Amino acid sequence: MTQQQPLTVEPGRTAVVIMDFQVGIVGSVARDAEGTVQRASSVLAAARAAGIPVIFVQHRGGRFEVDSPDTAWLPALAPQSGETLLLKRKAGSFSTTALDVTLREQGRDTLVLMGVATSGCVLSTVRWGADINYKLVVVKDACDDADEEVHRVLTEKLFPRQATVVMAAEFVAAAHA
Repeated sequence: MTQQQPLTVEPGRTAVVIMDFQVGIVGSVARDAEGTVQRASSVLAAARAAGIPVIFVQHRGGRFEVDSPDTAWLPALAPQSGETLLLKRKAGSFSTTALDVTLREQGRDTLVLMGVATSGCVLSTVRWGADINYKLVVVKDACDDADEEVHRVLTEKLFPRQATVVMAAEFVAAAHA
């Protein structure tokens, strides 16, 4: 379910956070990898075109070490020169990174989240971000999970309590408005 009122995006207050779109994670967790990556790429392109900062959060640890092929970003969602890259060792994007400090230094209070898996990085980041008073937008169809029912329950029942849940096309339209 998406929100009732049209999404508005304030580029000066918003950051897009892209989490764990890595070869080894998407390849083993995403049910609709191609579609999810395509929709996430459209959000990324719209954010860049609107001048909205993009922060990439990459999982490290275990099989996801620096030289592992599993750690590599998917080419369609890779950071460009000058974009922020944070490395994490836990599921969420806040607990083991400088994400909060980075956002506050940039004056950002609204986060647009997308990642794989919905039940991992997205869930943890939504909960932590809400607890520290960020306005959150979850791009439902730019997130994916191995379990379709878990993805549905999170995006339709849990996330709407703490975030605005939208489809990629809604964000793209709002970013271009």
